[in-house]
Amino acid sequence: MTDLSKYRNIGIFAHVDAGKTTTTERILKLTGKIHKIGEVHDGESTTDFMEQEAERGITIQSAAVSCFWNDHRFNVIDTPGHVDFTVEVYRSLKVLDGGIGVFCGSGGVEPQSETNWRYANESEVSRIIFVNKLDRMGADFLRVVKQTKDVLAAVPLVMVLPIGIEDEFKGVVDLLTRKAWIWDESGQAENYSIEDIPADMVDLVEEYREQLIETAVEQDDDLMEAYMEGEEPSLEDIKRCIRKGTRDLAFFPTYCGSAFKNKGMQLLLDAVVDYLPSPTEVDPQDLTDEEGNPTGEHAIVDADAPLKALAFKIMDDRFGALTFVRIYSGRIKKGDTILNSATGKTERVGRMVEMQADERNELESAQAGDIIAIVGMKNVQTGHTLCDVKHPCTLEAMVFPEPVISIAVAPKDKGGSEKMGIAIGKMIAEDPSFRVETDEDSGETILKGMGELHLDIKVDILKRTYGVELIVGEPQVAYRETITQPVEDSYTHKKQSGGSGQFGKIDYVIRPGEQNTGFTFKSSVVGGNVPKEFWPAVEKGFASMMQTGTVAGFPVLDVELELTDGAFHAVDSSAIAFEIAAKGAFRQSMPKAGAQLLEPIMKVDVFSPEDNVGDVIGDLNRRRGMISGQEAGVTGVRIKGDVPLSEMFGYIGSLRTMTSGRGQFSMEFSHYAPCPNSVSEKVIAQVKERKAAEAKK
Repeated sequence: MTDLSKYRNIGIFAHVDAGKTTTTERILKLTGKIHKIGEVHDGESTTDFMEQEAERGITIQSAAVSCFWNDHRFNVIDTPGHVDFTVEVYRSLKVLDGGIGVFCGSGGVEPQSETNWRYANESEVSRIIFVNKLDRMGADFLRVVKQTKDVLAAVPLVMVLPIGIEDEFKGVVDLLTRKAWIWDESGQAENYSIEDIPADMVDLVEEYREQLIETAVEQDDDLMEAYMEGEEPSLEDIKRCIRKGTRDLAFFPTYCGSAFKNKGMQLLLDAVVDYLPSPTEVDPQDLTDEEGNPTGEHAIVDADAPLKALAFKIMDDRFGALTFVRIYSGRIKKGDTILNSATGKTERVGRMVEMQADERNELESAQAGDIIAIVGMKNVQTGHTLCDVKHPCTLEAMVFPEPVISIAVAPKDKGGSEKMGIAIGKMIAEDPSFRVETDEDSGETILKGMGELHLDIKVDILKRTYGVELIVGEPQVAYRETITQPVEDSYTHKKQSGGSGQFGKIDYVIRPGEQNTGFTFKSSVVGGNVPKEFWPAVEKGFASMMQTGTVAGFPVLDVELELTDGAFHAVDSSAIAFEIAAKGAFRQSMPKAGAQLLEPIMKVDVFSPEDNVGDVIGDLNRRRGMISGQEAGVTGVRIKGDVPLSEMFGYIGSLRTMTSGRGQFSMEFSHYAPCPNSVSEKVIAQVKERKAAEAKK
């Protein structure tokens, strides 16, 4: 029986290039899991094992590894920093109990750090902050601490202070013990000495130590009273308070160092043990009914309770499909039969493995608190609940963002079609933010994703991993349609062709709905002019037409249909007749209601060196962007704004040209907004052109 209090399920997340993967590598080296450190810039890190990750020096998939530190077991997940792969961060946070937010000592709190921090807040995950790269030019620990307060509205609890900075950075002072940890220049983590605080830092250390204790004792009224009367709490009491405050998200213990130079890592690992919660200390996951509504019950972490586990990631590799599972309660043994509550089908557990990035160790059994992978499960998808056959339950599901960009692809040769179909099927199972559909008119395969890089990498995986050569079309924007004014109208469906006929008459009002409501239906029919049993048919008929609008055939958003009156025939009326009447009503009335095109607007966050700010803002304005704010930092300026997605294709190339390669940007979907007439006309013309070309074929 393993002691769950010695488990730590943690994730490492941050902006691109803040050093997440390097930090993970150092943790693995220090805990004895790897003997040679692989560097990200050499394309050799343990957790970035995809070819595409090694080449681009970025993390694409979240990778799971297990290791031990001071007889505590860590399950570590290294997550991607790039905004196009945010879904990986989101689903990892869902199954973690704690996290390490890594920030760059010179870059500070960058755009993607904000998004990930927001996700972590929503998932209520306790975190430690690690300010990395303190050996870099322009690094400033206290400035980054201030940024976490200002930008993230977080409360950083400074636990260490750096000794020296930039080239001079050689160690840290542990404020609790008042000891200096100093590393030599060998780059080996174990080559350090513990010394007295440098004389010129004594006053600063005392100032920050006092702040640390004052913040910590707020978690315990008795200690706080004693402290106010001049009695300093013991080290154990302070640590207990910090642990409680971290778990309650009252503050975030903040450390610093240089992962690349192996400085400051031991204190970070000790902090994971001392302050991040074990699986039993975290609020248990909510259970829901089949519709996804909370039932008020929870999955209490207990190895002796019935099995409750969440499949949070599917990965396909050379050994077959791997399903990553976080076990919340109960046990799984090899050969067990378990129930997938989403499909209602049972599955047999053949092989279970503990993941070491892309290597694996076979397991005979696993229990509550573990993160494992099960090999060869057939019908499990991300977010499905696996449970005891006799005790079915559903864990709170994951919500994934809608894709905003699409490209058309076709295999170069005929034989590639089947291969592509199988490969894409596997890729959809792995990544819920990646969608695929077939264009009914042209028969083209449309890939949909979160951004250009996202789709670029999917095409690359199809080519290299699955050997499918593709012809790739231009990126397409996911436009939408809506209406701008209410219309009162009437539609009669009448058909008489021998035998029983069809009759359905509806009077109705179509009006613009509230934002983000999709389609809503209500009926104010009094008397029996349209009998109640036909109302659902009217709703169904209208709703089925919402996928193809009347402007350019894009899905329709935010429309309200109110059925006000109508007529029926005792013999000829049926649900089908009223459904057809509703479809006719849609085609007839949508153009009258001022139908218009909507385009996706992206929240864009651009970092630019100070000299190039004018050019960058001018360029964003030309792209129809609305600048919402600017923020000057030490190394440059961050510009925030809203820009239509259609104007952002290829932006990274333009930005690099304007800023001599120093600019960076990230963007995520914000909302839909009406298209200007000139853009609408262009889009409608393109759609007509495409349809005409397809008709000729």
